[in-house]
Amino acid sequence: MSDSVLYSALLLVSLGVIAAIVLYIVSKKFYVYENPLIGEVDEILPAANCGGCGSPGCKAFAEKLVNSDDISELFCPVGGNDVMKQVSAILGKEVAEKDPTVAVLLCQGSCEVRPKTTLYQGPRTCAISSMVYGGETDCQYGCLGDGDCVAVCDFDAMYMDENTGLPVIITDKCTSCGACVKACPRDIIEMRPRNKRDLKIFVGCLNQDKGGIAKKACDVACIGCSKCEDVCPKDAITMDNNLAYIDPVTCTLCRKCVEVCPTHSIIETNFPPKKIRKPKEEKPKVAKVASVKANVESEKKPADA
Repeated sequence: MSDSVLYSALLLVSLGVIAAIVLYIVSKKFYVYENPLIGEVDEILPAANCGGCGSPGCKAFAEKLVNSDDISELFCPVGGNDVMKQVSAILGKEVAEKDPTVAVLLCQGSCEVRPKTTLYQGPRTCAISSMVYGGETDCQYGCLGDGDCVAVCDFDAMYMDENTGLPVIITDKCTSCGACVKACPRDIIEMRPRNKRDLKIFVGCLNQDKGGIAKKACDVACIGCSKCEDVCPKDAITMDNNLAYIDPVTCTLCRKCVEVCPTHSIIETNFPPKKIRKPKEEKPKVAKVASVKANVESEKKPADA
């Protein structure tokens, strides 16, 4: 009985040794070399795995950075310029700095200004709604309100407002990953530069219908009147398909377009209220004439004396 136990133990040990030898030979034979720089770069990246850089994850982006000779076109939107500078120091490659951006919603079609004309009964996702029908309102371009953008945001930078039926973007939490932009079937979310104090001016509408039709569907729709384009001193506003667009790079944030927009479809964020200048009080002309005559008479009296 003891011999059989001993033989069994020796057999198991022999099989273990043989398996270890085979695994060692296979690992050496099929070893795949990985540049140690990939691990260093991967540790610096924010590990968001959001896909904003164009790669499926941070590890894949690290491999692309290490294996590319020119990384000037590669950028991590979550880590920003600080992370890319660290990557540049490790790899000894030049990176291009980019201005930070933030997501903005190009729609103001809340329930108050864009009444519902139909009722949809089915799966509540924007992707399905956009394929099945045009939405519950007469606007075929606005937000569908089913929250696909909120569902894909991994940074809790968005939520759905129950009162307006629109998503709300929390600027301080937005990492510019672009996931919400890709998820929106109506393309009503855009990445725009994050200026100082997060000042922004943009057209909160994508309705390309003619003025009367657009205004009937939504009270704050752009009606293509071109008034904003006419007053812009820097030619930052262009008209296309009955819709105004403000170039964020050319715009100087003068706010002249905001004042002339008849439907208030142009949004301005984080600006202080404009100071109201008090009109100068002018003296009545009669009083001015009397004061001039009095001065003339007073000058003449010493001369006569």
